[in-house]
Amino acid sequence: MAKLSALVYFLLSLAMFLNLVNCHGDLLPENHVALFVFGDSLLDPGNNNYITTIFDFKANFWPYGETFFGYPTGRFSDGRLIPDFIAEFAGLPLVPSYLNPGSSKYTNGVNFASGGAGALVETHQGLVIDMGTQIKYFKKVEKSLRKQLGVAETKKLLSEAVYLIGIGGNDYLTKPSSVSDKEFVSMVIGNLTLALKEIYREGGRKFGFPNMMPLGCLPFMKAQSGGSCIDEINALANLHNSELTKTLNKLMNQLDGFKYGYYNFFGSISERLTNPSKYGFKEATACCGSGEDRGVYSCGGKRGLPEFVLCDNPDEYLFFDAYHYTEKAYEQLAGLMWNGTADVVWPYNLKTLFQTTVSYDSSYQLVQTL
Repeated sequence: MAKLSALVYFLLSLAMFLNLVNCHGDLLPENHVALFVFGDSLLDPGNNNYITTIFDFKANFWPYGETFFGYPTGRFSDGRLIPDFIAEFAGLPLVPSYLNPGSSKYTNGVNFASGGAGALVETHQGLVIDMGTQIKYFKKVEKSLRKQLGVAETKKLLSEAVYLIGIGGNDYLTKPSSVSDKEFVSMVIGNLTLALKEIYREGGRKFGFPNMMPLGCLPFMKAQSGGSCIDEINALANLHNSELTKTLNKLMNQLDGFKYGYYNFFGSISERLTNPSKYGFKEATACCGSGEDRGVYSCGGKRGLPEFVLCDNPDEYLFFDAYHYTEKAYEQLAGLMWNGTADVVWPYNLKTLFQTTVSYDSSYQLVQTL
């Protein structure tokens, strides 16, 4: 009987131990670095498939996705986006959209981006997942990770992770004329700064930012002006980029361990618009749409205009539709973000940030070292 009691005690102890391991012992692989993504349609892998919105902010229909996936995933392109390539370069699987019902294990990261979203809650309000809501979702993920991994492993995961953030374009494209450019940029940067501090508070230390592209040169904008870039909108993008640079420098000085990669998205796109053949493009226009240079946002025929033209080879085009780029363009841009030199991404490229290690002091305060 004593032997039986000892055996029962042993089995119960073993069961409790295994249960504890399952709850809090899913140890992360050595040097594991996750990728968390916040932003708009340039980064959205399909979150908007799962919200009630209009077709302007959806891409879950043909011909989107035709090149790589062979079916529409919700990505606003013919194939993969920047986060998909960054994940590949980092040795991660495709980072899933947060709202995908199959997304529940977040140890490789997750993507919160939403087509049409802005840093301001008023931008396309009710039709998109604004930056503030994306941050709320991130906090839910943090709680889920704590249940899955335990507190210490979650701290480690979130501090080692890289946070890719690209947002603001939709704010500027819907800017009210009653607000000055300087005041409006201050509002956008202010909201972005609040979001960054929230991520930092949860443990985030390593950030990647593509700056604002030349919004006035999007095919849609050029179609409005007879084929020319709209200088006033590009000036707004440049003002944003100037203020973002100042803000990131301040944060690096104010927040211990805060490090970032600032990618000159504006410059990269400007170069490809000026000299597309140098980068392997025959046209710096849209592959899919209608009107001159397919600058009308009708790709797929679900946005009010049923008729559209689709090119034979998206790889020959810089843009896939009137607002968004082709997979070939995204691959080039992601490559520059990943291991570009200091003339295009600074002070760190994303490869360096992924290789940055984070350690704790004796009181579990995060200390970052290279």
